[in-house]
Amino acid sequence: MRYSTLTQRIAGDGAAAWQIHDRALELREQGVDVLLLSIGDPDFDTPQPIVNAAIDSLLAGDTHYPAVRGSHGLRTSIARRHHQRSGQTVDADHVIVFPGAQCAVYSVVQCLLDPGDEVLVAEPMYVTYEGVFGACGAKVVPVPVRSQNGFRVDPLDVAARITPKTRAILLNSPNNPSGASLPLSTWQTLAALCIRHDLWLISDEVYSDLLYEGEHISPASLPGMAERTATINSLSKSHAMSGWRVGWVIGPKPLCEHLVNLSLCMLFGIPDFIQNAAQLALDENLPQVASMREEYRLRRDLVCASLDHCPGLRAVRPDGGMFVMVDVRATGLSAQHFAERLLEGYGVSVLAGEAFGPSAAGHIRIGLVVDRAKLADACRRIALCATDLLEGLRA
Repeated sequence: MRYSTLTQRIAGDGAAAWQIHDRALELREQGVDVLLLSIGDPDFDTPQPIVNAAIDSLLAGDTHYPAVRGSHGLRTSIARRHHQRSGQTVDADHVIVFPGAQCAVYSVVQCLLDPGDEVLVAEPMYVTYEGVFGACGAKVVPVPVRSQNGFRVDPLDVAARITPKTRAILLNSPNNPSGASLPLSTWQTLAALCIRHDLWLISDEVYSDLLYEGEHISPASLPGMAERTATINSLSKSHAMSGWRVGWVIGPKPLCEHLVNLSLCMLFGIPDFIQNAAQLALDENLPQVASMREEYRLRRDLVCASLDHCPGLRAVRPDGGMFVMVDVRATGLSAQHFAERLLEGYGVSVLAGEAFGPSAAGHIRIGLVVDRAKLADACRRIALCATDLLEGLRA
């Protein structure tokens, strides 16, 4: 039977990146001791007040069709939170709720880009971006970064890749996988490029609450950017709500109307009991959220300190997020082969940097998604793997 060309455009390296994670799950089912650091799923439970809010909402009968654009209460809470953290003045009419940031990015891209349009995406890029842009037929133009510069994008590299076909720029700060964040001066230069060339900016800010160094800048707050920026965020990482699927877009009202139409024919909103729980998550100052953030910071520091002087390894200290990139090129293996050897021989599952683009080649991504004792054990195993490889090179 024949399938559409879409099936080819949404496949590729991004979809294949998860094979090592699937292999790790298979080994676990066989009883092998595997430390699973290959997926960014928080190991914390969702704070109990949020869970209770969902239960109360269910018991109250909030199980009917929801408002397609999201409840007014939740959208108001999102707008208020965004204003408090960025300074950008928005209201509920600038917000559309989606089942997760992944769906939000997909929907924005569908409403902004046509086949053949070019979109500049800074590397390393999240593995699903390739399929998201492929779905609408847009061409991804990668913007390389350098590990030695902490994987931070250089605006000059962005400017050099703008052509008459360029329609948008997508930036993820703090970045997944690198954890790199962009300072105000960089954002100002990028904003000037967007205005000069009449470009959309898609700002993926899902790790903005997990920033440990510097200040998070939401580019839509800069002069001239509100009308050309779609800001993506969610509760998955900050509130350990990855399975709840709550994300949103903040953008100009015309874009939001297009997003409503797309949601109407594809999603028809997310359940009210989930939205009510999400609203409580945003409105309440929950101490568990601050505790999780601090724990991620401590885990980052542990990994960087543990691997700092290990022969063959170089940890790239991230500004934020829940991952650490480690350069393994000195071991003589590609990141993919190192990750495979690490899993099969030492019981640690990580993703290879090649999955995120050439700029991350030779690096592995370590997820900070287990407690510190397990993370220390994982670092010990990673160091042992590197040592064994180096001894093999010298033999």
